Amino acid sequence: MGLHGVKAVFFDLDNTLIDTAAAGRCAIEEAPRPLQVISALQSKHHYGEGEARAVCDKVQAKLLKECHDPAKMCITDLRISHWEEAIQETIGGEANRDLAAECYYLWKTTRLQHLTLAEDTRAMLTELRKGLRLLLLTNGDRQTQREKIEACACQPYFDAIVVGGEQKEEKPAPSIFHYCCDLLGVQPAECVMVGDSLDTDIQGGLNAGLKATVWLNKAMTAPVDTSPVPHYIISSVLDLPAVLQKMEHNMNAKSETDHIASSNE
Repeated sequence: MGLHGVKAVFFDLDNTLIDTAAAGRCAIEEAPRPLQVISALQSKHHYGEGEARAVCDKVQAKLLKECHDPAKMCITDLRISHWEEAIQETIGGEANRDLAAECYYLWKTTRLQHLTLAEDTRAMLTELRKGLRLLLLTNGDRQTQREKIEACACQPYFDAIVVGGEQKEEKPAPSIFHYCCDLLGVQPAECVMVGDSLDTDIQGGLNAGLKATVWLNKAMTAPVDTSPVPHYIISSVLDLPAVLQKMEHNMNAKSETDHIASSNE
Protein backbone atom coordinates (compact mmCIF):
# COMPACT_ATOMS: atom_id res chain seq x y z
CA MET A 1 0.00 0.00 0.00
CA GLY A 2 1.77 3.13 -1.18
CA LEU A 3 0.28 6.25 0.33
CA HIS A 4 0.41 9.74 -1.06
CA GLY A 5 2.28 11.77 1.59
CA VAL A 6 2.66 8.98 4.18
CA LYS A 7 5.91 7.04 4.18
CA ALA A 8 6.07 5.51 7.66
CA VAL A 9 3.91 4.25 10.51
CA PHE A 10 5.11 4.12 14.13
CA PHE A 11 3.42 1.52 16.35
CA ASP A 12 3.27 1.38 20.13
CA LEU A 13 3.76 -2.14 21.57
CA ASP A 14 1.94 -2.68 24.89
CA ASN A 15 -1.85 -2.96 24.57
CA THR A 16 -1.60 -1.83 20.95
CA LEU A 17 0.08 -4.68 19.08
CA ILE A 18 0.12 -7.12 22.00
CA ASP A 19 -2.33 -7.45 24.89
CA THR A 20 0.07 -6.93 27.80
CA ALA A 21 -2.73 -6.30 30.29
CA ALA A 22 -4.41 -9.63 29.51
CA ALA A 23 -1.07 -11.47 29.68
CA GLY A 24 -0.49 -9.98 33.14
CA ARG A 25 -3.92 -11.19 34.30
CA CYS A 26 -3.20 -14.66 32.94
CA ALA A 27 0.05 -14.78 34.88
CA ILE A 28 -1.83 -14.14 38.08
CA GLU A 29 -4.96 -16.25 37.79
CA GLU A 30 -5.81 -17.68 34.38
CA ALA A 31 -2.69 -19.65 33.54
CA PRO A 32 -2.42 -23.46 33.93
CA ARG A 33 -2.55 -24.26 37.60
CA PRO A 34 1.17 -24.95 38.22
CA LEU A 35 2.04 -21.52 36.84
CA GLN A 36 -0.58 -19.45 38.60
CA VAL A 37 0.83 -17.12 41.24
CA ILE A 38 -2.40 -17.39 43.21
CA SER A 39 -2.28 -21.20 43.03
CA ALA A 40 1.37 -21.25 44.02
CA LEU A 41 0.73 -19.07 47.06
CA GLN A 42 -2.15 -21.34 48.10
CA SER A 43 -0.71 -24.79 47.43
CA LYS A 44 2.96 -24.24 48.18
CA HIS A 45 2.83 -21.52 50.82
CA HIS A 46 -0.57 -22.25 52.40
CA TYR A 47 -2.12 -18.84 51.83
CA GLY A 48 -5.89 -18.56 51.85
CA GLU A 49 -7.40 -17.70 48.46
CA GLY A 50 -8.43 -14.25 49.73
CA GLU A 51 -4.90 -13.53 50.98
CA ALA A 52 -3.29 -14.73 47.75
CA ARG A 53 -5.66 -12.64 45.67
CA ALA A 54 -5.07 -9.59 47.89
CA VAL A 55 -1.29 -9.88 47.37
CA CYS A 56 -1.73 -10.02 43.60
CA ASP A 57 -4.20 -7.13 43.56
CA LYS A 58 -1.75 -5.00 45.55
CA VAL A 59 1.05 -5.82 43.07
CA GLN A 60 -1.17 -4.89 40.12
CA ALA A 61 -1.90 -1.54 41.77
CA LYS A 62 1.83 -0.94 42.38
CA LEU A 63 2.63 -1.74 38.73
CA LEU A 64 0.08 0.82 37.55
CA LYS A 65 1.71 3.54 39.67
CA GLU A 66 5.29 2.39 39.05
CA CYS A 67 8.00 5.00 38.57
CA HIS A 68 11.27 3.42 37.55
CA ASP A 69 14.61 5.18 37.52
CA PRO A 70 17.18 2.75 36.04
CA ALA A 71 20.00 4.88 37.44
CA LYS A 72 18.83 4.05 40.97
CA MET A 73 17.53 0.48 40.74
CA CYS A 74 17.20 -2.26 38.14
CA ILE A 75 13.67 -3.22 37.12
CA THR A 76 14.03 -6.73 38.61
CA ASP A 77 14.84 -5.40 42.10
CA LEU A 78 12.02 -2.87 41.88
CA ARG A 79 9.43 -5.46 40.93
CA ILE A 80 10.57 -7.97 43.53
CA SER A 81 10.10 -5.11 46.01
CA HIS A 82 6.49 -4.70 44.80
CA TRP A 83 5.80 -8.34 45.69
CA GLU A 84 7.71 -8.07 48.97
CA GLU A 85 5.68 -5.03 50.03
CA ALA A 86 2.39 -6.56 48.92
CA ILE A 87 3.05 -9.75 50.91
CA GLN A 88 4.02 -7.78 54.02
CA GLU A 89 1.02 -5.44 53.68
CA THR A 90 -1.32 -8.44 53.41
CA ILE A 91 0.21 -10.96 55.83
CA GLY A 92 2.33 -8.80 58.14
CA GLY A 93 5.44 -10.13 59.87
CA GLU A 94 8.98 -10.08 58.55
CA ALA A 95 9.73 -9.16 54.94
CA ASN A 96 10.10 -12.28 52.81
CA ARG A 97 12.41 -11.41 49.89
CA ASP A 98 12.77 -15.04 48.75
CA LEU A 99 9.03 -15.57 48.40
CA ALA A 100 8.70 -12.18 46.70
CA ALA A 101 11.38 -13.15 44.16
CA GLU A 102 9.68 -16.51 43.55
CA CYS A 103 6.34 -14.79 42.86
CA TYR A 104 7.93 -12.19 40.60
CA TYR A 105 9.78 -14.71 38.41
CA LEU A 106 6.67 -16.91 38.19
CA TRP A 107 4.56 -13.89 37.15
CA LYS A 108 7.17 -12.65 34.69
CA THR A 109 7.73 -16.05 33.02
CA THR A 110 4.03 -16.73 32.65
CA ARG A 111 3.30 -13.24 31.34
CA LEU A 112 5.97 -13.57 28.65
CA GLN A 113 4.48 -16.93 27.61
CA HIS A 114 1.14 -15.23 27.04
CA LEU A 115 2.51 -12.32 24.97
CA THR A 116 1.71 -13.10 21.36
CA LEU A 117 1.45 -11.12 18.15
CA ALA A 118 -1.85 -12.34 16.73
CA GLU A 119 -1.86 -13.95 13.29
CA ASP A 120 -4.19 -11.31 11.82
CA THR A 121 -1.93 -8.55 13.19
CA ARG A 122 1.11 -10.21 11.60
CA ALA A 123 -0.75 -10.37 8.28
CA MET A 124 -1.69 -6.68 8.51
CA LEU A 125 1.91 -5.63 9.27
CA THR A 126 3.22 -7.75 6.39
CA GLU A 127 0.77 -6.12 3.98
CA LEU A 128 1.45 -2.57 5.22
CA ARG A 129 5.19 -3.05 4.93
CA LYS A 130 4.87 -3.65 1.18
CA GLY A 131 4.35 0.08 0.71
CA LEU A 132 5.36 1.74 3.99
CA ARG A 133 8.22 1.74 6.46
CA LEU A 134 7.18 0.40 9.87
CA LEU A 135 8.78 1.21 13.21
CA LEU A 136 8.05 -0.09 16.71
CA LEU A 137 8.27 2.67 19.34
CA THR A 138 7.78 1.56 22.93
CA ASN A 139 8.37 3.28 26.26
CA GLY A 140 9.74 1.38 29.21
CA ASP A 141 12.74 -0.30 30.77
CA ARG A 142 15.24 -1.64 28.22
CA GLN A 143 15.40 -5.18 29.63
CA THR A 144 11.64 -5.54 30.13
CA GLN A 145 10.70 -4.27 26.68
CA ARG A 146 13.39 -6.26 24.86
CA GLU A 147 12.16 -9.43 26.61
CA LYS A 148 8.60 -8.71 25.44
CA ILE A 149 9.77 -8.03 21.87
CA GLU A 150 11.66 -11.34 21.90
CA ALA A 151 8.71 -13.20 23.40
CA CYS A 152 6.19 -12.07 20.78
CA ALA A 153 8.75 -12.41 17.94
CA CYS A 154 7.74 -9.16 16.26
CA GLN A 155 11.21 -8.10 15.02
CA PRO A 156 10.76 -9.35 11.40
CA TYR A 157 7.79 -7.05 10.82
CA PHE A 158 9.63 -3.78 11.44
CA ASP A 159 12.33 -1.73 9.73
CA ALA A 160 13.46 -0.46 13.13
CA ILE A 161 12.67 -0.90 16.83
CA VAL A 162 13.15 1.91 19.36
CA VAL A 163 12.86 1.38 23.13
CA GLY A 164 12.35 4.49 25.26
CA GLY A 165 14.52 3.17 28.08
CA GLU A 166 17.49 3.15 25.70
CA GLN A 167 17.06 6.81 24.71
CA LYS A 168 17.63 10.12 26.49
CA GLU A 169 13.89 10.83 26.49
CA GLU A 170 10.75 8.70 26.08
CA LYS A 171 7.37 9.43 24.50
CA PRO A 172 5.82 12.05 24.50
CA ALA A 173 9.11 13.99 24.07
CA PRO A 174 9.51 15.14 20.44
CA SER A 175 13.19 14.06 20.44
CA ILE A 176 12.43 10.32 20.40
CA PHE A 177 9.99 10.74 17.49
CA HIS A 178 12.54 12.79 15.54
CA TYR A 179 15.16 10.11 16.26
CA CYS A 180 12.74 7.54 14.74
CA CYS A 181 12.28 9.74 11.67
CA ASP A 182 16.04 9.99 11.24
CA LEU A 183 16.39 6.21 11.53
CA LEU A 184 13.94 5.70 8.67
CA GLY A 185 15.07 8.69 6.60
CA VAL A 186 11.65 10.35 6.67
CA GLN A 187 10.17 13.67 7.80
CA PRO A 188 7.70 13.99 10.73
CA ALA A 189 5.03 15.18 8.27
CA GLU A 190 5.35 11.83 6.47
CA CYS A 191 4.65 9.71 9.56
CA VAL A 192 1.64 8.34 11.44
CA MET A 193 1.68 7.30 15.13
CA VAL A 194 -0.60 4.48 16.34
CA GLY A 195 -1.05 3.76 20.06
CA ASP A 196 -3.41 3.28 22.98
CA SER A 197 -2.11 6.08 25.22
CA LEU A 198 -3.37 9.64 24.81
CA ASP A 199 -0.63 10.92 27.13
CA THR A 200 2.37 9.32 25.42
CA ASP A 201 1.46 8.13 21.91
CA ILE A 202 -1.03 10.78 20.81
CA GLN A 203 0.46 13.73 22.69
CA GLY A 204 3.91 12.66 21.52
CA GLY A 205 2.86 12.44 17.89
CA LEU A 206 1.29 15.89 18.12
CA ASN A 207 4.36 17.32 19.91
CA ALA A 208 6.62 15.98 17.16
CA GLY A 209 4.50 17.34 14.31
CA LEU A 210 3.60 14.01 12.74
CA LYS A 211 1.12 13.94 9.87
CA ALA A 212 -1.49 12.04 11.92
CA THR A 213 -2.12 10.29 15.22
CA VAL A 214 -4.36 7.22 15.52
CA TRP A 215 -5.70 6.40 19.00
CA LEU A 216 -6.52 2.76 19.73
CA ASN A 217 -9.49 2.93 22.09
CA LYS A 218 -10.69 -0.67 22.47
CA ALA A 219 -13.62 0.30 24.68
CA MET A 220 -14.68 3.05 22.24
CA THR A 221 -15.96 4.99 25.23
CA ALA A 222 -14.28 8.35 24.91
CA PRO A 223 -13.44 10.28 28.10
CA VAL A 224 -15.71 13.24 28.71
CA ASP A 225 -12.86 15.60 27.89
CA THR A 226 -10.61 13.81 25.39
CA SER A 227 -7.32 15.63 25.53
CA PRO A 228 -5.16 15.60 23.53
CA VAL A 229 -7.38 15.14 20.49
CA PRO A 230 -6.23 12.39 18.10
CA HIS A 231 -6.76 12.72 14.35
CA TYR A 232 -8.41 9.28 14.19
CA ILE A 233 -9.87 6.78 16.68
CA ILE A 234 -10.05 3.00 16.10
CA SER A 235 -11.33 0.14 18.26
CA SER A 236 -8.92 -2.47 16.85
CA VAL A 237 -5.44 -2.13 15.41
CA LEU A 238 -6.80 -4.11 12.44
CA ASP A 239 -8.86 -1.02 11.52
CA LEU A 240 -5.67 0.89 10.69
CA PRO A 241 -5.49 0.03 6.94
CA ALA A 242 -8.98 1.52 6.48
CA VAL A 243 -7.84 4.72 8.24
CA LEU A 244 -4.76 4.95 6.03
CA GLN A 245 -6.94 4.50 2.93
CA LYS A 246 -9.24 7.23 4.21
CA MET A 247 -6.24 9.51 4.71
CA GLU A 248 -5.06 8.80 1.17
CA HIS A 249 -8.53 9.55 -0.20
CA ASN A 250 -8.69 12.84 1.75
CA MET A 251 -5.21 13.86 0.56
CA ASN A 252 -6.02 13.02 -3.06
CA ALA A 253 -9.27 14.98 -2.81
CA LYS A 254 -7.44 17.98 -1.33
CA SER A 255 -4.77 17.77 -4.02
CA GLU A 256 -7.46 17.74 -6.70
CA THR A 257 -9.26 20.70 -5.12
CA ASP A 258 -6.01 22.67 -4.88
CA HIS A 259 -5.27 21.90 -8.54
CA ILE A 260 -8.71 23.09 -9.65
CA ALA A 261 -8.36 26.24 -7.52
CA SER A 262 -4.97 27.09 -9.04
CA SER A 263 -6.31 26.44 -12.56
CA ASN A 264 -9.14 28.89 -11.95
CA GLU A 265 -6.86 31.68 -10.75
